[in-house]
Amino acid sequence: MEKTLERWLDWPPVWTLAGVAMIAFLGWIGLPWGFGIYGPGLALACLVLGVWLMVMAVWQMRKARTTINPRGEPTALMTDGVFAISRNPIYLGDSFVLLAASFWFDVILGLGIVVAFMLVVTERFIRFEEERLGDTFGDEAAAWFLRTRRWL
Repeated sequence: MEKTLERWLDWPPVWTLAGVAMIAFLGWIGLPWGFGIYGPGLALACLVLGVWLMVMAVWQMRKARTTINPRGEPTALMTDGVFAISRNPIYLGDSFVLLAASFWFDVILGLGIVVAFMLVVTERFIRFEEERLGDTFGDEAAAWFLRTRRWL
């Protein structure tokens, strides 16, 4: 049971929600520095971009009939569309959602949470996903890794 709970909690959307909760808490505290009048507009832009990246990535993966589960076995190597922009458009979208929360809650320290999220996701998920893609798709994956950046 404990292993199941730990596995459920160690999931990218949970990390994203935890980051948003931390940013909201910092916003509630009301730190003296922020983004001022630019915050809401930047928040909206980041939210739209983040959701768009995630929706497009999921749509492409569903269309190719491959898994969106970070622990699943890929059946197709996604290299076009949003996957030509970033090897991890869903995680990039999550990062933009965290940026949106930082701007919305006017929390400049939220930028550190975004960086921490990116580091955690890279270590906990991306490295294993890329290893699995390399094992499954070989030279084709290696070529994609060289021409497409992990984040941007």
